[in-house]
This record gives sequence, C-alpha cells and structure tokens, in this order.
Amino acid sequence: MADTTVRIDGDTLRLPGGVVVRFMRTLRLPEKGTHDLPPGLGVFPVRRVADHPGTVPAEWLARGGVLLPMYLREAMWLSFAGSTEPAALQVGAGKVCAVSGRPWSDRLSRDPQNYVTLPRQPWLDGINSGRGTVRQFVAVPLGLGATVEGQVTGEEVWGGVQLQSFPLNEEKRAEWREAERRRTAPRPPGPIGGGYGAAPPPGAAPMMAAAAPAPGSAPRNRSAAAMGLGVGGSMRQEVYQDVRALTDYAREPAARVFVHLVTPPEWRRITGEEPPPSPVDRAAYTKAGLPWYDYYDDDAYDVAPTDTLAAVQPVGEWLGSDLDPWQQPAPGQVHHLKDAPGKPVEDGDW
Repeated sequence: MADTTVRIDGDTLRLPGGVVVRFMRTLRLPEKGTHDLPPGLGVFPVRRVADHPGTVPAEWLARGGVLLPMYLREAMWLSFAGSTEPAALQVGAGKVCAVSGRPWSDRLSRDPQNYVTLPRQPWLDGINSGRGTVRQFVAVPLGLGATVEGQVTGEEVWGGVQLQSFPLNEEKRAEWREAERRRTAPRPPGPIGGGYGAAPPPGAAPMMAAAAPAPGSAPRNRSAAAMGLGVGGSMRQEVYQDVRALTDYAREPAARVFVHLVTPPEWRRITGEEPPPSPVDRAAYTKAGLPWYDYYDDDAYDVAPTDTLAAVQPVGEWLGSDLDPWQQPAPGQVHHLKDAPGKPVEDGDW
C-alpha cells in the first residue's frame, strides 16, 4: 500500500514520493519594476494543527494540516530543495492554483499546466504572472479582497496555502530508480537548500525559543485572524514546463496538506511559542553586502503566464505603500546560480 503520510521533520514538510517543502522567510520587494531573487532569511516554524486542539479554531481542526506565523505584508517563498524523486506538486493560494490561476483540482492538467515539476523546479516565490517572472507571495488578512483568492474568485473563504503531490506511477518510478542505480558516479547529496536560502545570513536575528503559555491565559477554540496570500513585487523566475507525459504520474494524489497562516499574536496564543522576529529591513540588508540571486537555465522552458494571474494586483493597491526607501543591490551582491520524521500531519475536509 502506497504511503500517504505527510510529516514534519524539524520545520520541513515531507510528502510521499520524496517531496520536500520548506517555507522561507525573505525580504519583500518593491511593487514596481522587476528584481533579482531576494535571499532566504531562515525558515518559518511549522506546527501540526492537531497538536493544539484547545486553541485553534474548530474549522481548522476540521481541515487538519499545519500552521505557521507570518507578519502582515511579510513575504515568503517555497523551497523544494532536497526533493529526492520526480513528482508533480500543486500549489494553491486560497485554493487558486499559483501556476494556472484555475480553481483547485484533484487532477493534474497540462493545458494549462497546474503544478510545478520536482525536483526540476528548485523553488517558487510567487504566482505565475508574467513571461519569465512571478509576483512575490505576501501575507494579507482575509476580508479586504486583496488576496489572490479574493481577486480571482470574488470571495475569500479558504486563505492559507494548499499543497498536493503526485509521484510517478509504479512503472515509471521503477524505471527512474533503475536509471539512478546505474549511474556510475552519483554525487553525494548536499545539505537541504544549499545556495539560495540555505541558511539565515550573518547578522540576521535568530529564531526565538519557545515559551510556555501562562496557566489559563489562552481562550479555547476562539476564532483566529485568518490570513491568505496576496502578491507583491515582480522578480525574474521561471515556472518550468514539464517534459514528462501526464501518464507518467499517479492518477490520484499521494497526499495533500492545508497550511494555515496566522498572525504572530495568534501564533503565540495557539502554540505558546514566541514567533520569529519581524522581517529584516531591506536597506540595512543591502548595505551590509549580503547576497541576492539571479537564476537562469537555458535548457528549460517557462510555463506561459495566464491572464487570470497576470491581472492580480499587488497588496499596495489595496493597503497603500509602506516600504522603506529601496536600496538597489550592488552588482557584486547578485550571485548567479545554475541549475527524522515526526507524527503524521492530519488531513481533513477542504
């Protein structure tokens, strides 16, 4: 029987078929112009919803999954580094596909492509909104209409992030594994996430240690401030066209997980842990000489942008601008790149 278990390993999500996903903290880009890839500033902490039955909202328990803390307008990217076998991964923002702009589906599609192909796709920083570019994932509250979900569907019901994985089917997986076995000089695996976003930069504020909640201080199962993903600035990044046939993949998803986004005060109330420190100031980061990234791969083709996602407006159009003065990175700061499990995460009704 195929494994359908999603687990948290540290702050890494591991889905069946060798799929690895980490949620990376980063700098928010200006909403005008097109920029290089911003750096990773460490991972967001991830916790199982089922471990906090007395403090998460009842509807979250019904949906299952995991939760992570984000500040209002904080940016995030998804790292897939460390994924070990070919797989198709669907990524949703409020149950809107971040690649195709179509509604969430339990089936893979090629026209338009509604998934990223792993491990070919090393990361995803935002929605597929332009030729060779994406618009950055940025956290915003539900109810304003600023989320991708709100702008595409006209409603804000789900929020959060949704992931669903499709490994290779048994025949193709056996063929791939045999080909890997025959390789005469395989490279030893490197650390998860090497290069872009591998670790917090020198001088970045560390994650805070967990703090025990005061007795009786947390109200039980109250509503939490729901958050979803809007979009910020544009950056140069391809969403790669898959070179495999759809029939290479399993017909049914191996697993899925709902990722709830919570504000730092709600994170503290629900988990009893201190949230990460506020995001690093952009100008100070650039002034310190810390790296930005430019990734180009001339052997791959980009998925065509969709009119639906191209029309999504950045959060500044809804909430107004709050960016500090932008300091462009110097040329030497832009780095050119080439190409123990815990308890299972529970799925629910969504």
